[in-house]
Amino acid sequence: MTSTETRDDALRAVIAATEAAVTDSPDRALALFRTTGTGGAGVVSDIRAGRHDLVVDEPPALGGQDAAPNPVEYALAALLSCQVVTYRFWAAKLGIPLDDVSATIEGDLDVRGFFGFDDAVRPGFGEVRVVVDLQGPAPRERYEELRAAVDEHCPVLDLFSRPTPVTTRLAD
Repeated sequence: MTSTETRDDALRAVIAATEAAVTDSPDRALALFRTTGTGGAGVVSDIRAGRHDLVVDEPPALGGQDAAPNPVEYALAALLSCQVVTYRFWAAKLGIPLDDVSATIEGDLDVRGFFGFDDAVRPGFGEVRVVVDLQGPAPRERYEELRAAVDEHCPVLDLFSRPTPVTTRLAD
Protein backbone atom coordinates (compact mmCIF):
# COMPACT_ATOMS: atom_id res chain seq x y z
CA MET A 1 0.00 0.00 0.00
CA THR A 2 1.41 3.41 -0.94
CA SER A 3 1.62 6.34 1.44
CA THR A 4 -1.07 8.10 -0.64
CA GLU A 5 -3.42 5.12 -0.24
CA THR A 6 -2.65 4.97 3.49
CA ARG A 7 -3.33 8.71 3.85
CA ASP A 8 -6.56 8.45 1.88
CA ASP A 9 -7.70 5.43 3.93
CA ALA A 10 -7.01 7.38 7.13
CA LEU A 11 -8.98 10.38 5.82
CA ARG A 12 -11.88 8.16 4.76
CA ALA A 13 -11.90 6.66 8.28
CA VAL A 14 -12.10 10.16 9.78
CA ILE A 15 -14.96 11.03 7.43
CA ALA A 16 -16.84 7.82 8.27
CA ALA A 17 -16.35 8.22 12.03
CA THR A 18 -17.48 11.85 11.90
CA GLU A 19 -20.52 10.97 9.82
CA ALA A 20 -21.47 8.22 12.27
CA ALA A 21 -21.02 10.58 15.23
CA VAL A 22 -23.13 13.41 13.82
CA THR A 23 -25.83 11.60 11.83
CA ASP A 24 -27.96 10.71 14.86
CA SER A 25 -26.87 13.73 16.91
CA PRO A 26 -26.47 16.81 14.70
CA ASP A 27 -25.55 18.89 17.77
CA ARG A 28 -22.27 16.94 17.84
CA ALA A 29 -21.39 18.59 14.51
CA LEU A 30 -21.13 22.02 16.10
CA ALA A 31 -17.61 23.07 17.00
CA LEU A 32 -16.54 26.21 18.81
CA PHE A 33 -13.16 27.70 17.98
CA ARG A 34 -11.73 30.41 20.20
CA THR A 35 -8.74 32.65 19.83
CA THR A 36 -7.53 35.18 22.37
CA GLY A 37 -4.90 37.84 22.13
CA THR A 38 -3.24 40.87 23.56
CA GLY A 39 -1.54 43.82 22.00
CA GLY A 40 2.15 43.85 22.65
CA ALA A 41 4.68 46.54 21.92
CA GLY A 42 3.82 48.75 18.97
CA VAL A 43 1.50 46.89 16.62
CA VAL A 44 2.57 43.39 17.67
CA SER A 45 -0.16 41.04 18.89
CA ASP A 46 0.38 37.89 20.91
CA ILE A 47 -2.31 35.40 19.96
CA ARG A 48 -3.36 32.11 21.51
CA ALA A 49 -5.26 29.79 19.14
CA GLY A 50 -6.15 26.57 20.92
CA ARG A 51 -2.83 25.26 22.27
CA HIS A 52 -0.78 27.35 19.85
CA ASP A 53 0.92 30.70 20.29
CA LEU A 54 1.15 33.06 17.32
CA VAL A 55 2.76 36.43 16.90
CA VAL A 56 1.28 38.98 14.52
CA ASP A 57 3.16 42.08 13.39
CA GLU A 58 3.05 44.62 10.61
CA PRO A 59 5.73 45.65 8.15
CA PRO A 60 7.61 48.89 8.89
CA ALA A 61 5.42 50.78 6.41
CA LEU A 62 2.49 50.09 8.76
CA GLY A 63 4.35 50.80 12.01
CA GLY A 64 5.68 47.31 12.79
CA GLN A 65 8.99 45.52 12.78
CA ASP A 66 7.96 42.74 10.34
CA ALA A 67 8.77 40.19 13.05
CA ALA A 68 5.86 37.97 12.01
CA PRO A 69 3.10 37.80 9.38
CA ASN A 70 0.51 40.55 9.52
CA PRO A 71 -3.22 39.81 9.99
CA VAL A 72 -4.06 39.73 6.29
CA GLU A 73 -1.12 37.40 5.59
CA TYR A 74 -2.48 35.08 8.29
CA ALA A 75 -5.90 35.30 6.63
CA LEU A 76 -4.39 34.26 3.29
CA ALA A 77 -2.41 31.50 5.05
CA ALA A 78 -5.63 30.27 6.66
CA LEU A 79 -7.30 30.12 3.26
CA LEU A 80 -4.32 28.37 1.67
CA SER A 81 -4.02 25.74 4.40
CA CYS A 82 -7.77 25.13 4.46
CA GLN A 83 -7.74 24.65 0.69
CA VAL A 84 -4.96 22.03 0.97
CA VAL A 85 -6.78 20.16 3.76
CA THR A 86 -10.12 20.31 1.95
CA TYR A 87 -8.56 19.06 -1.30
CA ARG A 88 -7.05 16.10 0.57
CA PHE A 89 -10.31 15.21 2.32
CA TRP A 90 -12.49 15.54 -0.76
CA ALA A 91 -10.06 13.67 -3.01
CA ALA A 92 -10.21 10.78 -0.56
CA LYS A 93 -14.00 11.04 -0.23
CA LEU A 94 -14.56 11.12 -4.00
CA GLY A 95 -11.93 8.46 -4.71
CA ILE A 96 -9.87 10.82 -6.87
CA PRO A 97 -6.16 9.98 -6.76
CA LEU A 98 -4.18 13.01 -5.65
CA ASP A 99 -0.43 12.79 -5.18
CA ASP A 100 0.22 16.40 -4.25
CA VAL A 101 -1.58 19.70 -3.85
CA SER A 102 -0.04 23.14 -3.62
CA ALA A 103 -1.57 26.57 -3.81
CA THR A 104 -0.66 30.19 -4.25
CA ILE A 105 -2.95 32.87 -2.91
CA GLU A 106 -2.68 36.60 -3.33
CA GLY A 107 -4.97 39.40 -2.34
CA ASP A 108 -5.25 43.07 -3.24
CA LEU A 109 -5.73 45.46 -0.35
CA ASP A 110 -6.06 49.23 -0.67
CA VAL A 111 -4.77 50.73 2.60
CA ARG A 112 -6.87 53.86 2.09
CA GLY A 113 -9.78 51.88 3.56
CA PHE A 114 -7.82 50.77 6.65
CA PHE A 115 -6.54 54.28 7.37
CA GLY A 116 -9.92 55.87 6.66
CA PHE A 117 -8.51 58.08 3.92
CA ASP A 118 -11.40 57.16 1.62
CA ASP A 119 -14.58 55.71 3.10
CA ALA A 120 -15.62 54.46 -0.35
CA VAL A 121 -12.69 51.99 -0.24
CA ARG A 122 -13.29 48.83 1.75
CA PRO A 123 -10.70 48.08 4.45
CA GLY A 124 -10.40 44.43 3.44
CA PHE A 125 -9.31 42.66 0.32
CA GLY A 126 -10.78 43.94 -2.92
CA GLU A 127 -9.99 40.64 -4.60
CA VAL A 128 -8.35 37.35 -3.66
CA ARG A 129 -6.99 34.95 -6.27
CA VAL A 130 -6.32 31.28 -5.58
CA VAL A 131 -4.31 29.09 -7.94
CA VAL A 132 -4.22 25.41 -7.04
CA ASP A 133 -1.79 22.93 -8.56
CA LEU A 134 -2.97 19.32 -8.34
CA GLN A 135 -0.61 16.48 -9.16
CA GLY A 136 -1.82 12.97 -9.79
CA PRO A 137 -2.89 10.42 -12.39
CA ALA A 138 -6.55 11.40 -12.68
CA PRO A 139 -7.85 13.13 -15.82
CA ARG A 140 -8.41 16.89 -15.62
CA GLU A 141 -12.20 16.40 -15.52
CA ARG A 142 -11.90 14.59 -12.18
CA TYR A 143 -9.76 17.41 -10.78
CA GLU A 144 -12.37 19.93 -11.96
CA GLU A 145 -14.98 17.85 -10.10
CA LEU A 146 -12.71 17.96 -7.05
CA ARG A 147 -12.24 21.73 -7.35
CA ALA A 148 -16.01 22.23 -7.46
CA ALA A 149 -16.44 20.10 -4.30
CA VAL A 150 -13.68 22.02 -2.51
CA ASP A 151 -15.14 25.38 -3.54
CA GLU A 152 -18.46 24.29 -2.06
CA HIS A 153 -17.08 22.87 1.21
CA CYS A 154 -13.91 24.75 2.23
CA PRO A 155 -14.74 26.55 5.52
CA VAL A 156 -12.24 29.39 5.11
CA LEU A 157 -13.17 29.94 1.47
CA ASP A 158 -16.73 30.25 2.74
CA LEU A 159 -15.59 32.99 5.14
CA PHE A 160 -13.97 34.87 2.28
CA SER A 161 -16.76 34.47 -0.25
CA ARG A 162 -19.98 34.73 1.75
CA PRO A 163 -21.05 37.24 4.37
CA THR A 164 -20.57 35.88 7.88
CA PRO A 165 -22.44 37.52 10.75
CA VAL A 166 -19.93 39.06 13.18
CA THR A 167 -20.76 40.92 16.36
CA THR A 168 -18.32 42.99 18.34
CA ARG A 169 -18.69 44.49 21.81
CA LEU A 170 -16.56 45.93 24.52
CA ALA A 171 -15.90 43.64 27.49
CA ASP A 172 -17.86 44.40 30.66
